[in-house]
Amino acid sequence: MRKTTFTAIVLVVAMVVSQDFGPLLSAQTTALTPQQLDQLLAPVALYPDSLLAQITTAATNPQEILDVDNWLQQDPGLTGTALTDAAEKQGFDPAFIALTSFPQVLDMMAQNIDDYAAIGEAFSADQGAVTASIQRLRAQAYAAGALRSNSQQQVEVQQPTGQTIYVIQPANPQVVYVPVYNPTVVYVAPSTSTVVATSLISFGAGIAIGALLVNNQPWGWGGWGWGWSSGRCYYNRTVWVAWGNPYRPPNVWYHPRPVLYTSRPGYGGNWHYRPPNYRPPVPGPRPPNRPPWGPSNPPGYRPPANGGRPPVQQPKPGRPTQPIAKPYTPKPPSATTPPTQGKPKPPAQGKPKPPTEGKPNPPATTRPPANGTKPPATTRPAPQPKPATPGREQPQTRPTTPNQPAVTRPAPQPKPAPSSGSQPQKKPASQPKPAPRPQPKPQPGGID
Repeated sequence: MRKTTFTAIVLVVAMVVSQDFGPLLSAQTTALTPQQLDQLLAPVALYPDSLLAQITTAATNPQEILDVDNWLQQDPGLTGTALTDAAEKQGFDPAFIALTSFPQVLDMMAQNIDDYAAIGEAFSADQGAVTASIQRLRAQAYAAGALRSNSQQQVEVQQPTGQTIYVIQPANPQVVYVPVYNPTVVYVAPSTSTVVATSLISFGAGIAIGALLVNNQPWGWGGWGWGWSSGRCYYNRTVWVAWGNPYRPPNVWYHPRPVLYTSRPGYGGNWHYRPPNYRPPVPGPRPPNRPPWGPSNPPGYRPPANGGRPPVQQPKPGRPTQPIAKPYTPKPPSATTPPTQGKPKPPAQGKPKPPTEGKPNPPATTRPPANGTKPPATTRPAPQPKPATPGREQPQTRPTTPNQPAVTRPAPQPKPAPSSGSQPQKKPASQPKPAPRPQPKPQPGGID
């Protein structure tokens, strides 16, 4: 009985420990370089100090980011004190109770959950490194002329211990304006000194924070901040270490994925680098009626189709390659067609032979076979009409020269009768061959 009881107690303790510290144990423990921290924090480093403290502490629990964002999607009508009271009843951590007044910022964190999971891991490991990265980025934006005081925010440059500190607070303590900017342009100086870089940072609609200014609540706006000299973040006016009664997600289905640092500006120290398909996370209108985040609908980076390669162009239907037209593309016909095809190119077929008496001329290679058959229609580029008396073929004497019939073309008249010793053969009355040059006169003969 004692062994059974001891085993049951060990199992219960193991389940509780795995539920509380499982996400922390599964997180990566590799320390990030200053350059990698700058790339992660560049989209939010110019936010007001209190809002930035809420973002970094909330990033330590990425699963809660998705759960609270889904919860806000279910109850979009809650605002002000009713919203913060409902979030407190849900058991959310103080950072998320404060961020419910900034639903656009919370949805931006959910859509880029991999980046903020890496920020939360770095913040839990070393707050001083995250603090130094924020100040380093603000110094670059101030030197470039983009970070200045205006009607939405107040920028103070302090030097308490000889170290320059940049503090950002709302210009109106009752209203917070979230800045919107592109990290590829705000951290570098403009090309000319006449360009005013202040317009590189815009602001959305002001958010009233009256519910966050309640002094008797630990998650109120006044309890958040930074100890820039000590490199620590403050919650409820004390250094943040962990939540006293942390939120336990009912279903931990999200697991941090590696961040591709080469796909963001600042890679290799080059802030002008604009990677393809990069969109800086900016607070904007929440998508209406979107499906809740879950294992079948995870947020984060969507890789492009085909690995970013251009699509292969397929031949369009209804357009064959037309293999018949290929032999006729070269200019010289002798390179594609044999001389027996009867092409109208007499100069390239050889010299005419001298006339012979009493002997039939041998069949020329350039003429169609003299067997009385008609040449194929496809071998004639421009077929000529038949004689006026179709079907009646008169015997005629073969001309003494191969190119003779083209000189005189009596269309309706037959050719002369065959001479002695020659063999009569059937042949059309006229040939469609052209006469490119003058030919010798024909032999005299009578007409029957």
